[in-house]
Amino acid sequence: MRLAVLKEREAFETRVAATPETVKKLVGLGLTVAVETGAGLGAAITDAEFTAAGAEIAPNAEDALRGAGIVFAVQMPPEEIRALIPRGALLVCISGAFANPALVPALAEKGIDTAAMELLPRITRAQAMDVLSSQANLAGYRAVIEAAAAFERSFPMMMTAAGTVAPARVFVIGAGVAGLQAIATAKRLGAIVSATDVRPAAREEIRSLGATFVGVEDEETKTAQTAGGYAREMSEAFRQKQAALIAETVAKNDIVICTALVMGRKAPTIVTEPMVGGMRRGSVIVDLAADAGGNCALTRPGEMVTTENGVKILGWRNWPGRIPVAASNLYARNLFTFLSAFWDKETKAPKLPENDDIVKGVMLTRSGAVVHPEFLPSRAA
Repeated sequence: MRLAVLKEREAFETRVAATPETVKKLVGLGLTVAVETGAGLGAAITDAEFTAAGAEIAPNAEDALRGAGIVFAVQMPPEEIRALIPRGALLVCISGAFANPALVPALAEKGIDTAAMELLPRITRAQAMDVLSSQANLAGYRAVIEAAAAFERSFPMMMTAAGTVAPARVFVIGAGVAGLQAIATAKRLGAIVSATDVRPAAREEIRSLGATFVGVEDEETKTAQTAGGYAREMSEAFRQKQAALIAETVAKNDIVICTALVMGRKAPTIVTEPMVGGMRRGSVIVDLAADAGGNCALTRPGEMVTTENGVKILGWRNWPGRIPVAASNLYARNLFTFLSAFWDKETKAPKLPENDDIVKGVMLTRSGAVVHPEFLPSRAA
């Protein structure tokens, strides 16, 4: 069976869905691997390295996809590339289906079996396949590194003969995977760190990393987490209480790192324009939710903004793509783990049982039909 690895075409996307390490493993399963030329350059992987690992280099997407039974990509390929995918092929990628209502029916009509890796259930069996966690971990790290570069003062306390330099104060909004890594990285750099999250389980995680928990604690917070481990959208009354506390905290901090996302929805606006106006000149806001609209009201996706009061807001798109070598390595391993977990050694092809929890969680389309419950026509209506 042929597996095609596509070159990414989205702006800001530097990652690749396979590495020489995973190509060797894929070939070991009995697959013929075709990598579109230049696919790995953004992640510092040359065509020659893929060739040495056993891959065939295809001059374009059409050649890579010709006869392919499996397709690996990072982002959902654009429509003109999807048109080249053979009917019945398995496409494994981050689909972005919630943001594009027309996508899933189009995939079904084209006969592409689609595994949306961002919908992977958060269960123990799936941890090594979890692309959201692996990429968010790196995004959280990168957020602090870029905040430190943009911040015009010191992160750690420094005792010098000329006097003491005060440590930076860092406030992390959202303590999921990205937020926890941001907390840990900021602590390692010597900052005084505090953090907030609506999910009850996050409080102890925040404290365990040496940060101070900031948050409203009431009856509603007991139901602030979904069964899948994601943050649930909160009531207006709760958001008002939380906003008042956040405003007070933001004003006291030098760096604010925003990581709050709600699956399938626009990112909640947490840091308002008046909050930004209350921050000291030289402060920095890093918005990891920029791709989903941003947690800060003044974020401009893909840009760095400096406000009238001298606050820098970093709203870069695709934060994992800003550390592409590590991000590609982890993403490629996630995809290989998923495929190998459902690999039939006798037929040398994937076998995806319809009643398996992982399969039910990720499959959008199958055999020309929409199969994911969130995207069924009756649900959409």
